[in-house]
Amino acid sequence: MEYISNSLENTKELAELIAKKLEGKEIILLKGDLGAGKTTFTKALFAALGVNEIVTSPTFAFMKEYDAKFKLSHYDMYRVESEDELFELGITDNLYEKGICVIEWNKFTEFPDNKILINISIEKIGDNSRKFVINWGE
Repeated sequence: MEYISNSLENTKELAELIAKKLEGKEIILLKGDLGAGKTTFTKALFAALGVNEIVTSPTFAFMKEYDAKFKLSHYDMYRVESEDELFELGITDNLYEKGICVIEWNKFTEFPDNKILINISIEKIGDNSRKFVINWGE
């Protein structure tokens, strides 16, 4: 599925559509260059799932958790060198728990069999426009 967002409001609408389809057992892999809108999309998705607090990028913490309709985990692996580093930090357990994980700059090579993978590529195509390519279950 492809979706063109020409505004923050369009991105929120897309996030709301996706949120309605989530079952609480998904891993969402976000791909895109710096500034493409990965964290902006995550904020909109988490708001659509009921997070009332401010969602910020976990660039320096690597992972943040939120409670809403589901347990939500937001990973940012931009500063992570390898998957081994994630195991050393002890932040891989959330992948195996009930809930939804959103991962920016993924470094994981394997995922639990009981999770549904959703790949979302975000491409900046203008100052306020983004192209989202969504592959569900791949």
